[in-house]
Amino acid sequence: AMRGFSAEASFDLSGTFSTHNLDTAPPESTTATKEELLEYFKTMYTMRRMEITCDNEYKSRNIRGFCHLYDGQEAIATGINDAFTLEDSWITSYRCHCVALIRGGSVEKVLAELFGLQDGYTKGKGGSMHFYNKEHNFYGGQGIVGAQVPVGVGLAFANKYSTPAGSPMPVALAAYGDGAANQGQIWESANMAALWGLPAIFCCENNNYGMGTSVDRHTSNPGGEYYKMGNAIPGVKIDGMNVLSVREGMKFVKEYCASGNGPMYVEMSTYRYHGHSMSDPGTTYRSRDEIAATRSARDPIEFVKKCLTDNGMMEEAEIKDVEKAIRKEVQAAAKKAKASSVPPAEELWNYVYSEDGGKEKAEKQKFIRMPQYKNSIVEV
Repeated sequence: AMRGFSAEASFDLSGTFSTHNLDTAPPESTTATKEELLEYFKTMYTMRRMEITCDNEYKSRNIRGFCHLYDGQEAIATGINDAFTLEDSWITSYRCHCVALIRGGSVEKVLAELFGLQDGYTKGKGGSMHFYNKEHNFYGGQGIVGAQVPVGVGLAFANKYSTPAGSPMPVALAAYGDGAANQGQIWESANMAALWGLPAIFCCENNNYGMGTSVDRHTSNPGGEYYKMGNAIPGVKIDGMNVLSVREGMKFVKEYCASGNGPMYVEMSTYRYHGHSMSDPGTTYRSRDEIAATRSARDPIEFVKKCLTDNGMMEEAEIKDVEKAIRKEVQAAAKKAKASSVPPAEELWNYVYSEDGGKEKAEKQKFIRMPQYKNSIVEV
């Protein structure tokens, strides 16, 4: 039976934030209830099992093409989502499965999309890098490194433009990796955001490696320090392996940006367990010992589990039961996703061309040519 003698607990966050060009900072402590922590644990463990399933299905050749996994970074998406509302806009890189899940998706829809089937998130036409959910203000993954950042600034512009003067604005978060952080398009976007006072959050998920290149080899900033790269634009560095730090840090950032103070840079200190993508074993430029040490000392799911057990909210055995149930749920979702079918041929031209501003799917256009299978067959 549950002990449950602690309905709420306090947590020390000191040392999990660093600031740049700011007179204030996120709080050094917070509280969380058992319900909140358990929900974080379930969300993050579901993400972890879903990504492990993607790994297995890719190796079984049921998922093809590009596939970038998020395991190890789950606390970032979970903490941000808890700090945000659905009015806030969110756009990210191609490492987007888990953001799609938490922003209105389901394991079944995510996996069906990865399988290329019509019950997928974008009807099997987007694949791993192109999830999207306008109803939840999630504007996707982007297949081009860093390309989401200028779009994110456009979302911030739209949020400011549509908000009455003097009212709190919905923010727009553009997430990118440390490998994209040195691109010119990010600085150009940040410069415009600062000039126009936009509620834009430039969020660098620093997992220490831009593909296979370590931080100390791909940036001239000592130790990275991506939260300082906005120069005059203020910044915050957050422990991205601590969901409570992410939650409180992003609440602070959101309030700052939404209040008309302009943009902010955020650096999430995190780590990915898989390689950059499924084509990268992830062990040629870092050691297995390094990966194991991070799992042992900083795993974001183990942190939440420890919060629950150390504060008498749940027993280890109860948490194992939750894990077992989630594993079954993910397995069932994968099986159901596979039962979907390949999109019909006419889906090729749906939502490609429209004369009515996208209100209808539109009809096939004469300049859209279907494959000529006969011309591809050579008789010998």
